[in-house]
Amino acid sequence: MATNKPTITLHVVASLDGFIARNDNSISWMDTPADVYEKGVTEADSDRSIKIDCFVLGSLTYEHALQLGWPYGDTPTVVLTSRKLSSTRKTVEFYSGDPKIFVESVLAPRFANVWLVGGAVVGQSFLALDLVDEIRLTIAPVLLGQGLRLFSDSAAEMRWRLTDLVGYKNCYVAMTYARATPERPGT
Repeated sequence: MATNKPTITLHVVASLDGFIARNDNSISWMDTPADVYEKGVTEADSDRSIKIDCFVLGSLTYEHALQLGWPYGDTPTVVLTSRKLSSTRKTVEFYSGDPKIFVESVLAPRFANVWLVGGAVVGQSFLALDLVDEIRLTIAPVLLGQGLRLFSDSAAEMRWRLTDLVGYKNCYVAMTYARATPERPGT
């Protein structure tokens, strides 16, 4: 059980031009042939063991996940929504309210590692409230031209430092960023 603020990771896949979905919210553009690019590693080869205690989704991402066959398994999942939704899955719960209170009262007592996996509004609101500790950004080899932006109007300038970079055989590139520590005067 976590007793402090959990580590919150914003995990997102974007096109080369910074979109996370088409205008109709579809994400079929993420499907690519596996043999496009010989260099790089496969997901299995990357051996990056990541412990995820809880996923946090917006309601549209939740509905997409159901259509995709629920990729989150039995990992606890919280859906942030103002709509009245339900689930037959015992590991899914719903929350409506202030994100800071959500992190302090719902996530912190139960989870150490939380992944925000969609959508744009959830990610942007957590960033604006300074609740994100890490960003895992995967870039897909496609230009969409228009759609739902990854980072809309960010509230403030934020600095991040690259901690990992992996090129995959399917042409995707995954970058992990951690919050940059503020520079001290004289350093």
